[in-house]
Amino acid sequence: MADPSSYRPKPGQIPDSPGVYKFRDDHRRVIYVGKAKSLRQRLASYFQDLANLHPRTRTMVTTAASVEWTVVSTEVEALQLEYSWIKEFDPRFNVKYRDDKSYPYLAVTLNEEFPRVQVMRGAKRKGVRYFGPYGHAWAIRETVDLMLRVFPVRTCSAGVFKNHVQRGRPCLLGYIGKCSAPCVGRVTPEEHRELAEEFCDFMAGRTGTYIRRLERMMTEAAEDMEYERAARLRDDIGALKRALEKNAVVLADATDADLVALAEDELEAAVQIFHVRGGRVRGQRGWVTDKVEAVDTAGLVEHALQQLYGEERGDAVPKEVLVPALPEDVAAVSAWLGERRGSNVSLRVPQRGDKKDLMETVQRNAQQALALHKTKRAGDLTTRSRALEEIAEALGLDSAPLRIECFDISHFQGDDVVASMVVFEDGLARKSEYRRFQIKGRVGDTQVWHGEGQDDVRSMHEVVSRRFRRYLAEKDRTGEWIGEDAPEGEDADDGRPRKFAYPPQLVVVDGGRPQVAAAQRALDELGIDDVAVCGLAKRLEEVWLPHEDDPVVLPRTSEGLYLLQRVRDTAHDFAIRYQRSKRTKRIRTSPLDTIPGLGETRKQALIKHFGSVKRLRQATIEQICEVPGMGRKTAESVVVALSEAAVAAPAVNTATGEIIEENDGGTTP
Repeated sequence: MADPSSYRPKPGQIPDSPGVYKFRDDHRRVIYVGKAKSLRQRLASYFQDLANLHPRTRTMVTTAASVEWTVVSTEVEALQLEYSWIKEFDPRFNVKYRDDKSYPYLAVTLNEEFPRVQVMRGAKRKGVRYFGPYGHAWAIRETVDLMLRVFPVRTCSAGVFKNHVQRGRPCLLGYIGKCSAPCVGRVTPEEHRELAEEFCDFMAGRTGTYIRRLERMMTEAAEDMEYERAARLRDDIGALKRALEKNAVVLADATDADLVALAEDELEAAVQIFHVRGGRVRGQRGWVTDKVEAVDTAGLVEHALQQLYGEERGDAVPKEVLVPALPEDVAAVSAWLGERRGSNVSLRVPQRGDKKDLMETVQRNAQQALALHKTKRAGDLTTRSRALEEIAEALGLDSAPLRIECFDISHFQGDDVVASMVVFEDGLARKSEYRRFQIKGRVGDTQVWHGEGQDDVRSMHEVVSRRFRRYLAEKDRTGEWIGEDAPEGEDADDGRPRKFAYPPQLVVVDGGRPQVAAAQRALDELGIDDVAVCGLAKRLEEVWLPHEDDPVVLPRTSEGLYLLQRVRDTAHDFAIRYQRSKRTKRIRTSPLDTIPGLGETRKQALIKHFGSVKRLRQATIEQICEVPGMGRKTAESVVVALSEAAVAAPAVNTATGEIIEENDGGTTP
């Protein structure tokens, strides 16, 4: 625990101007980012009597080892820089909202020649128009199914689309009128794009004009005695109205706004957002966060707005944002939102009328979300603390292991040997720091073992050695060595998350006494004596320690044992997924991959020209030379490589026993 006075800046050294500041720990990792109108006043508030600080703030300043700042011109620049640094450094003491689920969006891929309507999750892509988010994917599909009658836009994947182009006939949706069948040329690309844009306009809230136009067309068709056409238009209008009924009108003045509400207690906060477009609720989403810093409702609102709009541009930022409390610097936040939208954004607290009533509904949703989260994680914070204390007591550690790293080895019958490293901090998985290793049988310049086949013990020694060699190298590079060997002329690290920069308090290996001994030997060889090692054996769930003849047996009801099992199982699953991906890649390798000088472009040209590797193998050198870009020397190499591959035994699917046939450039069952 550091004394804040040891790194307190000198009086007068801090400027009295707007800026952003960073606290770093003794490993130069950024642990907190903040902004202030006056850096001098804000930073001075951290360096007072510890008894006067909020407990979370006190923990942060005693964990930190240094503070630095960057001066900016305006409060808006400070807001932008704070958001950028929080995204870049992922500080552990900053409020970070996490989605309680991955929300689906209705997306229209306007960046394709024939735009496609589909359900999308994850990061937003350039050139794609998004609507939502929705609570459930089935809600999107129901809406799309109703609207395809009026806007028959393509919904199939690229593979299905290409398949029907080759067949020359549309899919079922094309036959029943729910797709305009651009795959067979029923509509031109321009006509199909116009359909997609009309679909987007309707979803964006411009519904009244379109329905009135259809009603007018229906009346005209009836007057002209085109009753079948009038009936079809009537059904189209009915389908659109049913789609609209799924999103009831909540604001009569066709407002475009986002409503943000919060529910909080001493430890956690939940935020709910309703996206209202054209007076209708078009989407809803929510986040939950641990209150790791001392922050009030206004501060939580500001963090929520940063999270919500930090990556958005244009119409994705609405004209109006309604919140339960205004941020401390409301003018700067409003200006920041306006920059992202490209026009003014109104940020205010609703006082009366429909908007206030709707805000109360959003508030109730936030309270329910927090209650549900509390139910799921009842006692979770206390449980994690108890688990870490139980592990420390069982293993004889001086303090609770706040950072745990677990290693596991995976292979398939001795081949494709890989290893995984997972990281848990404060009892929670830190997925951004998971790592994967290919076992090479070599550590640095030293040959560790020879031969193929299963050798989990030597593999464990290798992977632990490699991980901590990287740690020592990072420590050397950043100048943390004490003594004459410290490197000169190198700046300290910039605080960005690095692969192997931070040591754990505890290393867990998947295995028993041999694996534990191998891991401990790797640490001893590197001179590392401040990292504890243990192993968790699967058979009886025993905890093994180095140099101990008998295992430590934790009670089956122990929270510490449960945490160790979760860490071990996570590492095992991570290693299995990596090993399977490597094996699949190896099995699906084409004989063309081994030919020197044959790049991906010419490889694809060969497959496109001949249709498959099997037909290419039957071709002569002269026929291969007919492919654009293929010279005689390369053609001869192709013939030789394919003839050698043909001599080899056929590939067999080890799960089913089937012979794997060759087709378009690879091998698939």
